[in-house]
Amino acid sequence: MGPYSPAFRHLFSRLGWEVVVPDRPTQDTLSLGFKNAPEFFCVPFKITLGTYIEALEQGAEVLVTTGGVGPCRAGHYAQVQADILRRKGYAFDLVVLEPIARDPLGLLRNVRRLNRNRASIPRIVRLVRQVLKKIAAIDQFGAELRRLRPRELRRGSAEAAYDGAIKTLDAAETLEDIEAARRRGLEAFQAVARDPERPVLRIGLVGEIYVVLEPASNLDIEKMLGEMGAEVQPSITLSGWTAENVVTEVGNRAKEAAGPYLGAAIGGHGQESVGNAVLFAKRGFDGLVQLAPFTCIPEIVARGILPAVSRDLDLPVLSFFLDEQTGEAGVRTRCEAFVDMLWQRRRGKEGVA
Repeated sequence: MGPYSPAFRHLFSRLGWEVVVPDRPTQDTLSLGFKNAPEFFCVPFKITLGTYIEALEQGAEVLVTTGGVGPCRAGHYAQVQADILRRKGYAFDLVVLEPIARDPLGLLRNVRRLNRNRASIPRIVRLVRQVLKKIAAIDQFGAELRRLRPRELRRGSAEAAYDGAIKTLDAAETLEDIEAARRRGLEAFQAVARDPERPVLRIGLVGEIYVVLEPASNLDIEKMLGEMGAEVQPSITLSGWTAENVVTEVGNRAKEAAGPYLGAAIGGHGQESVGNAVLFAKRGFDGLVQLAPFTCIPEIVARGILPAVSRDLDLPVLSFFLDEQTGEAGVRTRCEAFVDMLWQRRRGKEGVA
């Protein structure tokens, strides 16, 4: 999902596996998922199903995925997808990694199953630390990219620095190597020519985790808005999600902030979408974009509540419900109109004609 392949390739290759990393999902990937999935399943289900088919066609024998947290049907996607794939004649093993707080013994059994090299426990702990450090570095590079994109003097230079930083990080072996790659990556961003005085909009991004983090599913909306002069900040990163859900499943600031509007979890990231809208408004963001898979009930509920947040906290909101019919031209047109409206509001507040 998203840019995190280097971290997971590092883990599984050192556990003794030849890792098949599918290319970034394309329209062909989505078509494979669309062709083989039940009609009303959401776009993350269809993209990941298409990705599994591409990986199996490349020779993958084991599929490793994660389970779900909370009352969302995504928690059962792996089993449904496995059934579809086996009916099509593919032979493979499926490993579903659940959060340790949810099923500690199951997680340990799966780790043992994936430990092909029979690495010692201290070795596995070191590997996990390396993976978490790579994920944190990837998220740090992403934040720099989103900050620089609307300010760069030469279009594409921040993207080039990001690609170079990810490539260097991918080659890092030890914790020391990873830290050195992180520092070199940040130095590359420092070298990008930018206009620090250029006015930019600040737009928050909320929604279901897959469509927020996977550019192929949201038509690269971060890049699209960045090139329109907006610094985009997603409410979810993999390192942030891991810290809040994988080990402890504790509450977070977004859930607390959602309280006046939505006081209970409704599955998926619906409550967090509402809460993060409140937090973005209180931080003075110019606008908010909500991303959701078509038919996603938690985000439909959040969509019904966000107008109240927008009215109470003066935060314009633009919602997208994404499926295989969503086209780039339509998304771009709506984003352009949204950005124009935000600039007019900004100038109005500043008293500029």
